[in-house]
Amino acid sequence: MAALEAAGTAQNRKVYARHGAAEPMFGVSYAELGKIAKPIKTDHALARRLWDAGNHDARVLALRVADPDALDEPLARRWLGDVDNYILAEGLGGLCAQTPHARTLSDSWRDDPGEWPASVGWFIVMCTAEDPEVWSVGELRVLLDQIEAEIAVRPNRVRHEMNGALIVMALRDGNLRRSVLAAARRIGPVKVDHGQTGCKTPEVAPYVERTLAHRAAKDARQAAKAARPRAG
Repeated sequence: MAALEAAGTAQNRKVYARHGAAEPMFGVSYAELGKIAKPIKTDHALARRLWDAGNHDARVLALRVADPDALDEPLARRWLGDVDNYILAEGLGGLCAQTPHARTLSDSWRDDPGEWPASVGWFIVMCTAEDPEVWSVGELRVLLDQIEAEIAVRPNRVRHEMNGALIVMALRDGNLRRSVLAAARRIGPVKVDHGQTGCKTPEVAPYVERTLAHRAAKDARQAAKAARPRAG
């Protein structure tokens, strides 16, 4: 806590407040959080103490150093009850996505009428949609139909996370991609209020296209590297 307090700034507190974070907080940049987290690596007991401190920056750090294998469902649900902004929602969703309970937690939260439980549930989908051990293509098609039917009327940040889920679904499978892109055309621009920030909700088709191009270029570089004759 002392290290976090020393790394905080008034300017960062103003920025984080615009993103929905509430006091108490120190205003620690992500770069500084990374420096603090690096020597800790994984420490689940510390993560629990940091979360219980009630400080925003401490909770962000807690989600970085928590052990996904040690995060059981009761603790995940207790932490969810404290989430009050999208920074913590996405942090918790990313952590839950690494646990054996990812599917169970997502299934229990996606349809919640509350903004933050549903946001976490859909963020888990975004993080896991390419994993065949979590979702079959058929199950993702069911979710695709749900997103198309509901995205316009769900709470603000839920719409953003649903949009993110569409993007990752499109990366899973060629046939599913065509269905996702067709649905995205029917849905049209997804309107999300990002407040007084520069954040935007990306359009599905261009984002998918850029991601596929980036992956293809990366694969080409790796193939070229593997084809080079080895010295000696």
